[in-house]
Amino acid sequence: MSEEIIPIVIVPLFFAAVVLSFYFYFRARNKERMAMIEKGIYSIEFKKSNNGVLRWSLLLIGFAIGLLFGMIIESTTQLDEEVAYFSMIFLFGGLGLLASYIIEQKKKASE
Repeated sequence: MSEEIIPIVIVPLFFAAVVLSFYFYFRARNKERMAMIEKGIYSIEFKKSNNGVLRWSLLLIGFAIGLLFGMIIESTTQLDEEVAYFSMIFLFGGLGLLASYIIEQKKKASE
């Protein structure tokens, strides 16, 4: 295979794999739910969580704070630029997700 054809083949195959993965996931979930409904079983997990906005907002805030701290660390220390940015982004992004989890648990406990 020539080197020009490889990206032309790989990119559509990648997107097809992603689309097919979502298709089969939702199809299997739908079959499982239909079987549960036919048996008269109600599952609480059918309800969607409305905490997605909170989770995403705290994650993105964590990324922004991580970028800021990465820039500060990179300019004040001898640490490599990539290490400073990536470590701080993942650290503060994870802290944002942890904060989201704690807030969700407190909300569930109060209900």
